[in-house]
This record gives sequence, C-alpha cells and structure tokens, in this order.
Amino acid sequence: STGSKRACVCAPLPTATANMSSARPFPTRQNLQIMKLKLVGAKKGHSLLKKKADALTMRLRALLTTILKAKEAMGKAFKDGNFAMAEVKYAAGDIKSAIIESVGTAQKRVETRVDNIAGVKVPVFKAVDMADAPVDYTGLARGGQQVTKARQTFSACVDTLIQLATLQTSFLILDEAIKVTSRRVNALDTVVIPRIAGFVDYIVSELDELEREEFFRLKRSQDKKKKDLQLAEAERLKEIAADDAGSLIGGGDDPDVIY
Repeated sequence: STGSKRACVCAPLPTATANMSSARPFPTRQNLQIMKLKLVGAKKGHSLLKKKADALTMRLRALLTTILKAKEAMGKAFKDGNFAMAEVKYAAGDIKSAIIESVGTAQKRVETRVDNIAGVKVPVFKAVDMADAPVDYTGLARGGQQVTKARQTFSACVDTLIQLATLQTSFLILDEAIKVTSRRVNALDTVVIPRIAGFVDYIVSELDELEREEFFRLKRSQDKKKKDLQLAEAERLKEIAADDAGSLIGGGDDPDVIY
C-alpha cells in the first residue's frame, strides 16, 4: 500500500502540454498555414465574444437600475391599491361576490414579442387593454366612485407587474448568457489560443530543424564532392609527375646508332 501511495504521489499529473503533445500535427507547410488560419480565427472569435460579453454586461447593469425603479413603483402601486380597497370596503362593504359575478372577459391581455440583445433573444411582455366593457354596479348601494378608482389603481398595478416580469426575465436570460459567453472567452484565452500557438511554434521549430538538417546534409555532400575532386586531382598530378620522371632518367631502351 505504501508503494502504491508513493507511486500515486510521484506520478505526473496530466497537463495541457501533455495533451497538446499527444495531438501534435505533422510538421508540414500546409499544416502550418492551417494552424495560422485557426489562430487568427480563434483570436477574432475571442475579440468578438469579449465585445459581446461587455455589451451584455452593460445592458445587465442598465436592467438592474430599471428593475429597482420598477420594484419601487410596484410597491407604491400596491400601496395605493390596498388603500383604494380599504376605501371601497368602507364605502360599500364586502363587494367581492358582486364584482366576480359582473366580470365576463378579461380587460387586459398580454402580448409577447422577442427582442435581440447582442445575439441573445429575450421575451418582452406588453399589457394590452381590451375594449372597456360597461361596469355593472347593480347591487351596490353606494361606493361606485371608489370601486372605479380601485379598478384603475389595480389596472396600473397589473401594468407595473407585466413590466417587472419583462425586466426580471430579461435579467435572468442575460445573466445566463453572460456566464456562457464568459466561459467561452476564458476557454479561448486559456486553452484554445495557447494550444494553437503551441502547435504553430512546434511546426515552425520542426521545419527550421528540417531546413538545418537539409542544409547540413547538402554542405556535407558538397564537401565530400570537393574532397573527392581534390583526391582525383592529386592522383592525376602524381601520375603525370611519375611519367615525367621516367622519361628524364631514361628508363626506356635506346635504338642503336650506326656510323
């Protein structure tokens, strides 16, 4: 058990360099051009995603201010609505059953459209007032004016709630989009771009090494050819010198001279 623990401690942890070396491309000119294009594309994508994240962050900060104002307006609207309901109950008593019976169709509808914020689609809700139906106050002995006031107050509350729903939904969607975009930016900045740059440096170094080897091989070949030529020239000069020396010493038979 001690040996296994020691082996686990001494074993090298997998790193980005190890993963990169296991998937290195073959060092050719074509792969070098491909990796350079990939590097340019990765840097351009990083720049665009960075700008997108900044734009979304600015929009999110603006939404925060608007949401705070909408919540303050919603609190004030509900406060006014509760005060209006208190006036109605004081003037007309409990009118809940009469109001429920008089309501036939909804006086407000919600329309939805999609807004595009830096490539992120967010829904936008809008309150639409339908045709105002005549309000029947039959059965109410008094308090019709207070009921109308309460109705208008709670209608404004619904408008504020729909606006706040739009802001809160946009906030959640933008927050998630910023997280995703930030992860992509960090991945490009810390993993993809350094890996591709490492591939480019590796291919360039290998090609330079191949060029140096080719230059050294050609130089050795030329030196060998020159040496062979010099040896051949030296042998030829030796042969010429030997022939000249033999002719001067008289190594050959002279013909007889007759007087």
